[in-house]
Amino acid sequence: MTDSRNVRAQAPLAPGMRARPTAIEIVSVACGLVAFVTLAIWGFTAWPLPWNIVAGIGAPALAILVWALFVSPRAVLAVHPFVRAIVELFVYAAATIAWWSMGQAWIGLGFAVVAVTVGAVNGRRRLG
Repeated sequence: MTDSRNVRAQAPLAPGMRARPTAIEIVSVACGLVAFVTLAIWGFTAWPLPWNIVAGIGAPALAILVWALFVSPRAVLAVHPFVRAIVELFVYAAATIAWWSMGQAWIGLGFAVVAVTVGAVNGRRRLG
């Protein structure tokens, strides 16, 4: 009985309901949004006029598509957790490289550290 003193009883969730998101899940969503916005900023600022519209809309759209296919909680394709982590890492790396190419290496480095740390913590929590 000594093991049960830290266990708290919780009512089961109603059908269709989901548990409240944790702080790490909220920060993970924020990192994803920052990555998509970064790719849009990069696309609109790094290219000349006719191509900036294509890159400014296309880069985040492609990242969102890849995210929806592999990484999102309701991903279209169910893949191994390590493949999911690699895809998530590629999206974060694209945003980091975009910051570096815009001449903001420190912002890119800070984003990379935060995003990879949050991704690792969130991935470890999902696995076990």
